[in-house]
This record gives sequence, structure tokens and C-alpha cells, in this order.
Amino acid sequence: MPQSEETPYHLLKHLDATPDATQRELAGALGISLGKLNYCLKALIAKGWVKAGNFSRNPDKRGYAYLLTPQGVEAKARLMVQFLQAKMREYDRLQREIEALQQEVSFSRPAAGKEEM
Repeated sequence: MPQSEETPYHLLKHLDATPDATQRELAGALGISLGKLNYCLKALIAKGWVKAGNFSRNPDKRGYAYLLTPQGVEAKARLMVQFLQAKMREYDRLQREIEALQQEVSFSRPAAGKEEM
């Protein structure tokens, strides 16, 4: 799963954990630009997965939050399964690569007790 496909999952995960985080905080946590974060948030809102609004009665209006809708919670669960499957495939691929490299290293080492020439 390419990084760009992982972004919605990570964003939903962060929003679920910290719905009152600012866009700048979310972008920093995800390691993406503020513009990309804004684009992704708008896409999630358009899909109906996230609801954005001022949920605070605070007169200074800083109580902006991003809340997962029931559809967003379901989407997060689906994306989590896809993310886990992708990471497991990546783990298996890396494990095979490590084993191949270990064999290559063991074949290229000089035999024990023989000096290199």
C-alpha cells in the first residue's frame, strides 16, 4: 500500500484519537504538508466520513473539531484491515529478502580456518 493510500487511514486514526487537533498539528503528526492535509480532510468530509465544526461554546471560536461519523468509523476499520494486510505482505517480502541476503553473505565468506589471499 503506497504512502498516499495510507494517508486516509492515518488521518482517520489521528482524528479519532485527537478530534480537536489543528490542521497544522495533524499535518506534522502525519509528516505531510498542510496543503495535502487540507485536501485529504476535504475529501473525507465529502465522503461523509468526517464532520467538521465548531463544537465549543467558547466565545473565541477556537473549539474547532473533526469528528468521525459512523461511516468514518466503519471506513477506518476497513482501511485498518487493508493497512494490516499490506504491512504483513511487506514484512513477508522483507523477511524473504533478508534470508536471501544472509545466504549470499554466508556463501561469500571464506571457509573457517582458511586465510584470505
